[in-house]
Amino acid sequence: MNAAGYSLCVYCSASAADPAQLSLAARVGTEIARRGWQLVSGGGHVSMMGAVATAARAGGARTIGVIPKHLVHQEVADVEADELIVTDTMRQRKQVMEDRADGFLTLPGGIGTLEEFFEAWTGGYLGQHDKPVVLLDADGFYAGLVRWLDELRERGFVNRYAMERITVATDLSSAFAALRAPGDDTGTDEENTNR
Repeated sequence: MNAAGYSLCVYCSASAADPAQLSLAARVGTEIARRGWQLVSGGGHVSMMGAVATAARAGGARTIGVIPKHLVHQEVADVEADELIVTDTMRQRKQVMEDRADGFLTLPGGIGTLEEFFEAWTGGYLGQHDKPVVLLDADGFYAGLVRWLDELRERGFVNRYAMERITVATDLSSAFAALRAPGDDTGTDEENTNR
């Protein structure tokens, strides 16, 4: 775990305008702050990415944004981040985010979000890290992807161990339970009741 406390890397959309998804992102940021964790994000101040960071800071969480220089204007760099790291390339961005995180949470997003999710998952499967990788399938957003992954497993293209390296959660409570740092007792009331 990082010296500054548990750091959660959140992958999500930098383009979606759906109010329900923006609300979900804000709730994630609020929960990060409530737990005393810090946020590692893609460094943009737009869409879901911005909503997570804004809500996390509003709750008192420290935020670290990592953005490649060619996206500084397109994704409107999160200049309010406690630490804003500007990289030369997307590959460097993903490496810094992975290095600075203790766990990964994937929210709804597009191809960039999926690339980040698959890279974090693959890294865990190959033993490059042992950090939790959680896919939040809120309202069935990733249901089709999950069915396809199950089919790949059934057909022998993905093994059981690989599937065990990810947690598919359908709500925030179960997502954060899967991400919890060792010894963390800051679960939601529902989580604490179910222990």
